[in-house]
Amino acid sequence: MQSVKQPSICILIPYFGAWPFWMSIFMESCRYNSSIDWILYTDCGTPDNCPGNVRVVDITYSDYCRKISIFLNLKFMPENSYKLCDIKPALGYIHADELVGYDFWGYSDIDLVYGDLRAYFSNERLQSKDLFSTTGRRVSGHFCLMRNTEEMRSAFMRAKDWRQVLSSNQHAAFDEKHFSKIFIRHKNSLSIIRTMAAKFDSWLTKAEFNETYVTPNARIPWVDGTYNFPTEWYWTNGIVTNNLTGGHGFPYFHFMVWKSKWSKSAMTPMLDLGNMRSEAVFTERGITVV
Repeated sequence: MQSVKQPSICILIPYFGAWPFWMSIFMESCRYNSSIDWILYTDCGTPDNCPGNVRVVDITYSDYCRKISIFLNLKFMPENSYKLCDIKPALGYIHADELVGYDFWGYSDIDLVYGDLRAYFSNERLQSKDLFSTTGRRVSGHFCLMRNTEEMRSAFMRAKDWRQVLSSNQHAAFDEKHFSKIFIRHKNSLSIIRTMAAKFDSWLTKAEFNETYVTPNARIPWVDGTYNFPTEWYWTNGIVTNNLTGGHGFPYFHFMVWKSKWSKSAMTPMLDLGNMRSEAVFTERGITVV
């Protein structure tokens, strides 16, 4: 029986300033997802431990902002690079030439470590929708996949006042708020109302919103409905687990909440994977390799 070809995936990440101390383990988690490609647009240089499926495009922040301005036909030159979060849904449009030949494209933050992405984003799952969010009630800003079609690359233009929002110097959470409204509405209404709305707007059926519990310690309760979150997360040879769910693998672990505690400590040296024998352990105190 002939096997079904895996859809090709490319993840786009603009990042400027300085690589965080955990960048080596982020790169290692990309390496273990060898059938997926990443493109990083940055002024930070090529990270140590950079695998072959990660391409680094050396570009200054000002030049990258000019590129955005040209492709979106608006003025984009914010002082704070955090504004780039608003541009995430437009990355497929801005970098369309570099996505030729890929079936899916996505965006991602780097304050996370990937597990087995293909195990979660299976061929069957990717056939079902055009956008895949790893949170249940909005488009996930830290990771999202979209089908690489002209319709989906330009979908952000359907958001109300998108040009004004992206032109503003203020971060507006465009990726999670404005963009989400294209695909999910009436989320607090009765199911019959949501069903009726979808009959009149096909965009309400294009996306999957699935809570994967990859950002613990935040406002979303844990799998069991409580706020008793794992106290340890493990990255072991490309698999992400924790001390509460046993061998259940997660697509990634997003340590957004814990990293703020790490940054309050003394200057943390870049994580050295040279002595890593089997896994990296994440706690609210930091990351250790064992």
